[in-house]
Amino acid sequence: MRLLVLGGTHFLGRHVVTAALERGHEVATFTRGVSGAPPDGVRALHGDRDDPAALPAALDGWAPELVVDTSCQTRAAAGNAATALADVAGYAFVSSLNAYRSWPPGPIGEERDEPTWDTPDDEYGPNKAHAERVLGAALGDRFLTARAGLIVGPHDPLYRLGWWLDRIAAGGRVVVPASTDQPIALVDARDLAGWLVEMAERGVSGAVNTTGPVGMTTFGGLLDTCREVTGSDAEWVPVPDADLLAAGVEEWVHLPMWLAPETARTAWQVDTTRARELGLPSRPVRDSVADTWAWMRTADRPQPPAGRELPGLPPELEAGLLAGR
Repeated sequence: MRLLVLGGTHFLGRHVVTAALERGHEVATFTRGVSGAPPDGVRALHGDRDDPAALPAALDGWAPELVVDTSCQTRAAAGNAATALADVAGYAFVSSLNAYRSWPPGPIGEERDEPTWDTPDDEYGPNKAHAERVLGAALGDRFLTARAGLIVGPHDPLYRLGWWLDRIAAGGRVVVPASTDQPIALVDARDLAGWLVEMAERGVSGAVNTTGPVGMTTFGGLLDTCREVTGSDAEWVPVPDADLLAAGVEEWVHLPMWLAPETARTAWQVDTTRARELGLPSRPVRDSVADTWAWMRTADRPQPPAGRELPGLPPELEAGLLAGR
């Protein structure tokens, strides 16, 4: 079938393209054309999703039957896609747990029981919730919204797991939060990508919490896996969470994927029953970490986008936290 990937040359979209090709689809990507070309054999369409004329002009008579939308960030983009693609047989949209009013800190129960944002705020969560409503109204029971959590895997440009792998590989004394027993859940981009393509093929509809199962690992377990995979001699230096916050360490930013205990207690309690029933895979954490590390050591590893501040603990802040411990 003819499958259009909105996005498709960066992280999750790249894996969606790969999965769609492996399943025998004729694939096109629609992007701004600034993050590289898709694989050979893929039709590369370019344009600005906020421009209502861009997508119809780029398609130029090529009529997709299925859509996987990995890149909708604005309300205009959602409305334009709803207008141009309302007739497709299946549309899988990558939303976010941030579409829920109560996340974080959660917990999040069954999808139908949790309210999403309905405010006009031009922010990530409200924009994703707005896109769900607009696209859902246009496509009805041919529309699936995947409310994704933490996505990891090769080609991840956000440098969250990547920062930990680099820092741990460097060895020495490494600042870690004392609450390493806090739970964490994640989904491998490759698992999510293949599943999204299948859901579009099947025309599955409704909302699905697409992250890993509750209890799949802990923050400490993830860090231990990073140390094992990199072969590092890194020594953990646990710092009380209150001391981290008092020193100006920002959750999720300076220590990627770390949340203060009062948030972490419930943020990772997300009901994924429907995702499991629909066959969303959950590969071993070690496989995701090892494959990400293998990719990071190749020439394919991208440079950070110009002007974007990457996550990670600044060396001077780390030195201050290590002093006297």
